[in-house]
Amino acid sequence: MKEPVAAPFVLRVCGVLVGCLTALLGLLYFAGAGAGLGAFLLWPRTRAHAHALLAAGARRLTALERWRRSLFFHDVFPEHRASDQQVLRYLAARTYSGLLCAVVVALVDFGAVLAGIFAVSITRSSMTWVDLLSQVVLGGTLLFLAVQGLRALTDQDARLARECFGPSERELLRRRIDELATSRAAVVRAVDVERRRVERDLHDGVQQRLVALAMLLGRARRGRTPERADALLEQAHKEAREVLTELREVAWRIYPTALDSVGLREALGGVSERCALPVRIEYDVPQPLPSPVETAAYFVVSEAVTNAAKHAAAEEVFVRVHREGPTLTVLVRDTGAGGADPAGSGLTGLRSRVAALDGTLHVDSPPGGPTTITAELPCA
Repeated sequence: MKEPVAAPFVLRVCGVLVGCLTALLGLLYFAGAGAGLGAFLLWPRTRAHAHALLAAGARRLTALERWRRSLFFHDVFPEHRASDQQVLRYLAARTYSGLLCAVVVALVDFGAVLAGIFAVSITRSSMTWVDLLSQVVLGGTLLFLAVQGLRALTDQDARLARECFGPSERELLRRRIDELATSRAAVVRAVDVERRRVERDLHDGVQQRLVALAMLLGRARRGRTPERADALLEQAHKEAREVLTELREVAWRIYPTALDSVGLREALGGVSERCALPVRIEYDVPQPLPSPVETAAYFVVSEAVTNAAKHAAAEEVFVRVHREGPTLTVLVRDTGAGGADPAGSGLTGLRSRVAALDGTLHVDSPPGGPTTITAELPCA
């Protein structure tokens, strides 16, 4: 979607002038409606009906203001129906600011006329440079104040329109760009944290085991008796199997290949099998999921289950994955002591991964437990 082009300066000036006229219509409407409906608005029995009639007329003038913002300022607002209270409040504020803007415009026009008369008088009469400088400084100061006043009033006009009609498409697009920029930076940070964790696991875990394996094999080669060599080889074989298991764990933390071969349901079953705690899984997703959604859901469950086993002193973990409409909901609840820090590196990485898909991650972990992590991932 392309960002709407800003309205030209001349068109915006015309929009301001038309806004002065529509503000006058608002004043006439409130004066006429107040005279005709004032008594009914004060009487409790007819107040609701009179208020509805007042809001109905105000809604027509509000539609005119919306048309003015769209035509002269190129504002395109989303479909949004404001309440009667919002409409009346907007029209009242818009009438006040529009009339004030008309006064400022009139003062600017009057100042322009005076400036013309002053310029003509200079050519016809002699003035000292002190008088000339004082007039220029005074006129420039008043012009600056008038321009600043007009700018503030036009900004207020735009702000009132956003509050009543909702943010324009230009503003929504700008917000979306800011969200994507923030999400991208968070994903980069999360990837860097994950890379450092993998490096640490390889250096502190796998590398140390490989060194121990090499030492065992060296001792077996130098063994003086066959029995001693067999014992060392058996110990080396056990160490090699443990190294393979740890390498497989590191690889699964990078990307679970089971997602490509057997799907999310079986991959979550693998998480349950590798966990030291009993994990109950409810899986209710009748349709295939997009690959990025499956990956994010898997890492949410894997990280939450790992945290429950390592830090929460939990006895059981419950996982529920279900899809309702275009949203996949992943819920992980443990029976641990609670107190999980949502700003921790693990949960921050999960939040960044989920936010990259326009999803949300909620963490509820009161002291004493239980800890509940809920991720909502859009599938469309």
